[in-house]
Amino acid sequence: MSAELVRGQNHPLPGNRLEIRVSAGTPVVAAVTLGDEQGRVAADGDASAQPGEGWLAHPGAPRLPGVEVPRQAAADHRLALDLGALPDTVHRVHVLLALPADCPDGPAVFGAAPAPHLTVTTPDGAEAAGFTITGLSAETALLAVELYRRQGTWKVRAVGQGYEGGLSALLADQGAARPAATARLIDQAVARAQSRSVDGPADTGAAASADRTADPAAASGTVSDAAAPDAAGVDYRHPRRGAAPPPPLPPPPAPPAPVAGDASGWTMEERLHNQIWGMFEDLTRSVAAYRSAEDFAASRYEQELDRLLADPRTRGGPEADAARDQAQLKQMALVDQARAVLDRDLAQLTAEAEVVEPALPPPFAGWDNPCWHAYQVPAERPLAVRLGSLNLPEAPELRIPLLARLPLERGLWVDAAEDRRLALDTAVAIAARLLASHPAGGFALSALDPAGSGAAALAPLHTGGALALPPATMGAAGVSEVLNRLTERVDLLQMAMRGGAADALPPGFDTAEQLLIVNEFPYGFDDRAVNQLRYLADEGPAAGVHLLLVADREDAAAYGPVLDPLWRSMLRLTPLPSDHLADPWVGHAWTYEPSPVPTGSQVLAQVLRQLAAAGPAEQGRPFP
Repeated sequence: MSAELVRGQNHPLPGNRLEIRVSAGTPVVAAVTLGDEQGRVAADGDASAQPGEGWLAHPGAPRLPGVEVPRQAAADHRLALDLGALPDTVHRVHVLLALPADCPDGPAVFGAAPAPHLTVTTPDGAEAAGFTITGLSAETALLAVELYRRQGTWKVRAVGQGYEGGLSALLADQGAARPAATARLIDQAVARAQSRSVDGPADTGAAASADRTADPAAASGTVSDAAAPDAAGVDYRHPRRGAAPPPPLPPPPAPPAPVAGDASGWTMEERLHNQIWGMFEDLTRSVAAYRSAEDFAASRYEQELDRLLADPRTRGGPEADAARDQAQLKQMALVDQARAVLDRDLAQLTAEAEVVEPALPPPFAGWDNPCWHAYQVPAERPLAVRLGSLNLPEAPELRIPLLARLPLERGLWVDAAEDRRLALDTAVAIAARLLASHPAGGFALSALDPAGSGAAALAPLHTGGALALPPATMGAAGVSEVLNRLTERVDLLQMAMRGGAADALPPGFDTAEQLLIVNEFPYGFDDRAVNQLRYLADEGPAAGVHLLLVADREDAAAYGPVLDPLWRSMLRLTPLPSDHLADPWVGHAWTYEPSPVPTGSQVLAQVLRQLAAAGPAEQGRPFP
């Protein structure tokens, strides 16, 4: 059964050998790019090579291993794919459509042309999935669909991303080194193919049939699919002669059992990191497709009601009621179909999460993961660290780890508006996790608690040796001493890095990464201290100085807009679940959940003891 996709929706493919049929209603150019796991194409590093060589199939170079595209611009196309013949480095196949650059009789933009429709079929014509690209306006090039490899199987995703800048902008977005030159190459190839085309009678006889067999890509765009008659003039394969229907589409293969670390990478840590982000991307797009399908069903229902109300004959009476019921049933059927697809994707992702979560190393794992009981101080810094988990309303039970790359590129702010003590407990758990993810002596903590309200929550860090000095409780003087020390550190490191003289640092200079925990901000901060904190937020990460604020933004309202850049520069976290984070693709409101230490657990104290035993505490001491 064929699935009609909407933007963002994916569907499993029935096999490796496929055709993609394009019906555009106006001449378009079809091309295919081959990309890595991130969708980036191969770089044009060889200056002697043609632009796009090896990763782009287009009318001037229509064949790549496993790919064949038409040679001309046409209203209808057939693209041939053999996914099993692709190089192992190819993980994504993108189908591109563009309006010819020199076509005076054709539309100038896709918004003035019929909506393009793409159908993925098996070689015998059995349809697997279809996609109509709607809502276009000033675009002249499209990334129509994407075929991607996920856990050893291939899927198709409806994309429909338009580019007003044409093929050059599209190729640049995919990472092509010479997008403008490549786009010109395609335009020239299309122009040459058009100049060779002449209008004349359709090909007949065995010669024409042989030509089409020899060059199926050319035939797909320019020659009718009708079979040629035999020598006696009888066309035994004419559709009206009762040709046998194609065999039914076989059911898609069952997805393989998920495996932890089933992603690209040189190490298991890197593979797990990439797998987690692949799960995050899959969940993002699956939910986006479901929401899009819901919106489409509701829109179509409203349109049908509008048509009923516009006609006086159908505004009332039994026929009108029946028509409205029928429209509502159609809407429910579309939503049910979309939900079935989402449930299928969620089941696969849930199964994957169940094998990935137990396999995570401590930096990626929650505090309740048994791996922390076998914790050893690492010899080097990991790729990332876990800050909590993310989920969406459609699948609240499916939680994706929120990983932050190390070293941190921005500060962290734990919002204390709802629960100040719980916010500081969350900050302590994050600080301990960062400390435990670095080698001994490679990460140091300092804390500011001018009011002394956080003494109990910060006590585990102090008694465990992570804070060699107790949090400053001397009001503005204590705040000033710590901020002066860290500001001086940033200044020294910046001068050394800019001058290329890292060996000119003072003898015994502590090169460990620094994390400053600030509780109850801005209590105890004067104007100078606020400016220093803003400086550390802006310049500190590049010099290895990071901020972890525990604050209620409303408490800083007296400063007006002065502190707005500070809040915007930091990643906001919350001690209670909150849907304030958005993904970079479609902007879903993700629910963030912190990763607290389980109540009554001694795992935090155990980890801090191991860190203290691994080397002397360097945290909190002044520069020599």
